[in-house]
Amino acid sequence: MGLIEIELFATLDLVAQAPGGPDEDPDGFSFGGWQAPLIDEVSGAQVGAAYEGADALLLGRRTYDIFAAYWPHQSDAFGTLFNSIPKYVASRGTPDLSWAGSQQLGPDLVAAVREIRDRHEHVKVVGSLNLVQTLLREKLFDRLDLWIHPIMLGAGKKVFDGGSVPTNVTLLQPPLASPSGIVFLRYGLAGGTPGTGDMSAQEH
Repeated sequence: MGLIEIELFATLDLVAQAPGGPDEDPDGFSFGGWQAPLIDEVSGAQVGAAYEGADALLLGRRTYDIFAAYWPHQSDAFGTLFNSIPKYVASRGTPDLSWAGSQQLGPDLVAAVREIRDRHEHVKVVGSLNLVQTLLREKLFDRLDLWIHPIMLGAGKKVFDGGSVPTNVTLLQPPLASPSGIVFLRYGLAGGTPGTGDMSAQEH
């Protein structure tokens, strides 16, 4: 069985909407492209390393449409990778699947994602916030990579925007900070549910 690995860029207040550009997801959001002024060589290298070994993409419809309009025309490392591996699209509509290697998932999303995980080693979920909410709610992920950027927007769709349920995760490696203040956090899904305690008991 392979791994479902979620890759997300977020602000300090955990807004993850439209980091890449102003036209990415403009609905009621005026900060599209907020990531561009902050990206540096260190965080860029971290992102590149995170995709090593990827053998499938799992995308929501909006992210897929953005990727399909851009990546087929690119020949850099990301373009070569994305164009060569299967792309799975979670959509209730009828997306244009002309990007080579693309396939729409069936109506039972949870079953379809489990089947993909059985078929591949490293399935990358990029952006796709609505899809991410479902994966969080179903605990249908194995790793969550978060790049936290040193800005707060106060508006926009968030990483944990109604999809999460009580879940334990474990930090898989020490946090890494880049010169511009981006902090890279890598978590793995852990068993059980969060416990509770009484902090006052620690004082005695």
